[in-house]
Amino acid sequence: MKKPIVKIYLLAAITIFLYSCSQNETNETDLKASSQQFEIINVTHHDGKPFSTGTSSSSLTGKYVDNPGGGVMMQAFYWDVPAGGNWWNTVNSKLTAWSNAGIGSIWLPPASKAQNGAFSMGYDPTDYFDFGDYNQNGSVETRFGSKTELVSLITNAHTENMKVYADIVINHNSGGQSEANPFTGTNTWTDFSGIASGKFKRSYNDFYKNSYGNNDEGAFGGFPDLCHANPYVQDWLWGRADGVGKYYKNTMKFDGWRFDYVKGFGAWVVNAWNANVGGFSVGELWDSNVNVLNDWANNANSSVFDFACYYKMNDAFDGNNLALLNDDMMWKRNPYKAVTFVTNHDTDEISNKLLAYSYILTHEGYPTIFYRDYEEWLDKNKLNNLIWIHNNKATGTTSILYSDDDEYVARRNGYNGNPGLVVYINNSNTWQERWIQTNWANTQIKDFTGNSTWVPTTQADKWVKIQCPPKGYSVWSVNQ
Repeated sequence: MKKPIVKIYLLAAITIFLYSCSQNETNETDLKASSQQFEIINVTHHDGKPFSTGTSSSSLTGKYVDNPGGGVMMQAFYWDVPAGGNWWNTVNSKLTAWSNAGIGSIWLPPASKAQNGAFSMGYDPTDYFDFGDYNQNGSVETRFGSKTELVSLITNAHTENMKVYADIVINHNSGGQSEANPFTGTNTWTDFSGIASGKFKRSYNDFYKNSYGNNDEGAFGGFPDLCHANPYVQDWLWGRADGVGKYYKNTMKFDGWRFDYVKGFGAWVVNAWNANVGGFSVGELWDSNVNVLNDWANNANSSVFDFACYYKMNDAFDGNNLALLNDDMMWKRNPYKAVTFVTNHDTDEISNKLLAYSYILTHEGYPTIFYRDYEEWLDKNKLNNLIWIHNNKATGTTSILYSDDDEYVARRNGYNGNPGLVVYINNSNTWQERWIQTNWANTQIKDFTGNSTWVPTTQADKWVKIQCPPKGYSVWSVNQ
């Protein structure tokens, strides 16, 4: 969400799978002893079972296919994308390239008509069933385009075997007319009886405070706060066949949901939506406390954006303290319900972004790529390489092999015949080398980023020496 009108939302969701890495080299033995100080931390699912993975690792058609390492999501917008009704077409034009790169899903901004019409980013929703086909709030199209263009985008994404996630804003509404409100003794902007679609009309009793109480978990920006305790609201959001959730899923063909500002209502709301509508879901719970994130994800039966990981990466990479990556994060607590990210439309604090992407794209969780990072700000070839590594090598549980202020080494332990990987991140200004223990004996490995030209062979006891460039990363796996 963004600040009132200029929202602060975050992204996400999705729950996901895994990735892996392994390593290194030479037949030297004299350096191994010093490596006994390395801290090895195993990160496993709470029930101790191995994480499942997908199947194929590449596509002959160029379309996205499920991979051993799971999926990657693209946040297909940023704050204040160009107005003028062409954004759906812009995204549509990039789908084939994204699919070829290994992107398996896209997250779209709120698609329905909002109070500011053609200028709104959608986080002030008025009519959930106006996708740019009714003349209201000053325009027919939304900021992003027409309903026809949105349907074309979703259809083409599915042709590319990509899933499409809708941003759902159900904490608050905006754009209603003034009406006398007996619960406040004043007039409130809660009359939505005149919305153009004629569906999900609302009045003062559908917003707090009302006959159901004075408030729920939280209001936002002074907007009317939707009352999910009202059976009428529940029915229109997730109950009835022509309600918001089922219309989005069954008619518009969205595959999942990113729930905005979930601090504003109970986790039971998302749980009920998921139980009645289905599809992938991820909640924007802006909190760095892993316990809060995990509790919400379990109660909502949903994925959640891993803000704990986000803030730890910011402190680790920008604060030059990679040992912070040993700390607890949502992906370590519950990788199937953790959606990881480096930046989004609301927050962009991490400076060493490629190091952060090398982290989330080699570790567990469901990683998200930000549109502007991919299309404008960073090296697309390097991101595509990391996406390929994620999809093809990042499998199995995670073991942290070493960390200090400047260096971090972790191993993905592989799964179902996939060898996994070893990722080495170096935040210092010089090349670094380190002995580490892999899962492979007498095996030649290489750096799949191409940053190192070494092609070492692991010893019989699986130890090997690897290297990493300054302010960079290397990712090692079996040379095959």
